[in-house]
Amino acid sequence: MEGQDRRKRPLHVRIMLGLLAGVVAGLLASLLLGPEDARLEWAVANVTAPLGNVWLRLLLMVVMPLVFSALVVGVAGMGDVRRLGRVGLRTLGYTIGISAVSVLIGLVLVNVVRPGERIDPSTAAALEAEYGRSAGEQVGATTAALEQKKAKPVALITEVVDRLVPQNPVSAMVGTPNLLHIMFFALVLGIAATQVPPATAKPFLGFFEALYEITVRIINAIMVLAPWAVALLVFSSVASFGSDLLVALLWYVGTVLGGLLIHGFLVYGLSVRFLSGLRPMEFFGRVRTVAVTAFSTSSSNATLPTALRETHEKLGVPQEINSFVLTIGATANQNGTALYEGVTILFLAQLAGADLGLSMQLTVTYLAILGGIGTAGVPGGSIPYIIVVLASLGVDPALIAIILGVDRILDMCRTAVNVVGDITAATYVAKSEGHTLLGAVGKG
Repeated sequence: MEGQDRRKRPLHVRIMLGLLAGVVAGLLASLLLGPEDARLEWAVANVTAPLGNVWLRLLLMVVMPLVFSALVVGVAGMGDVRRLGRVGLRTLGYTIGISAVSVLIGLVLVNVVRPGERIDPSTAAALEAEYGRSAGEQVGATTAALEQKKAKPVALITEVVDRLVPQNPVSAMVGTPNLLHIMFFALVLGIAATQVPPATAKPFLGFFEALYEITVRIINAIMVLAPWAVALLVFSSVASFGSDLLVALLWYVGTVLGGLLIHGFLVYGLSVRFLSGLRPMEFFGRVRTVAVTAFSTSSSNATLPTALRETHEKLGVPQEINSFVLTIGATANQNGTALYEGVTILFLAQLAGADLGLSMQLTVTYLAILGGIGTAGVPGGSIPYIIVVLASLGVDPALIAIILGVDRILDMCRTAVNVVGDITAATYVAKSEGHTLLGAVGKG
């Protein structure tokens, strides 16, 4: 019976238990033996860290087809402006604009608070040596190349084109993936798929939809191992670096939650007031059921039926607009996720000692905006994406283990922000199309 009870525990509970077990075991080992004890160093280097890294390698194995297929399908659905005319264009413009705002809020906060640097300098140096890998050289080379090009506008434009547009998208997927090239190619494929007859595009998009579903199933199976992997990886980190990592983690959680609160209430409040013509407090009161559902399920997809019903009945958004904006938004308009991904990437880069300059942070902004479009609308859907971005920056993806234990609460919060953001998009589009909002409320 006890074994059955353990199996019935939700995955996030098991991951949290794994995190706690790893923290407690790591602290005890560090206190009793000392982080420089030869036996502890051997156990970390030869047992716990390698076993935990098996899980990371399994995720990296399938993350590229997941991100690529999700982005192609998401853009194809959103970019069908020929069929939906102004509705599609307005949805696309709003999604990109509001996602950019969310990421910028996160980047400002993470640069002001700098949670990844709130640790002892000796611990920071050890973290950089362990997890930095080639980050310093890679970031330094990119920054130096851009600095050399600043005096030559034509060369700078050439550099931007080289970084964004791939000559061979297949080579961009080999070795350490070039996310900028891969995502540009996915955007082109998704948009082009809307410009051919539906009968022609159907098998093409069907392939990517199937690829997406298959990779999600594989990742779900891999995530079953997450509690054990998190325990091993967190043990390795805490045993080696002590409690300083946990202090930095609390600062990180506060930074993410602060950004989500600012975006969720201030930015959305301004959006519904000036773009949708609604009183912010009344709007938030009418969508509270949807927000609570999103918070409890941590899934935009699972919340979609509730969002469709509540947005129509309590805000008066027409069904034809709901069906497009909210359905596409469940995958493609994830502002909270974009903010979270930007903060997380910079936080872990700070921990690894990678000093990302303005040019690299703009690259992270671009990736996070596209990540909001290409991230699965399911619990933990952004974790594989963050892993591959870290790898592309030269930061050891194993460092992500320290955030997995707190990811569930952050996932719940950012999903609520995501879904409310979808509704703000629907009210904006409906208002722009001349519909009267709140018209159906009095009938309920």
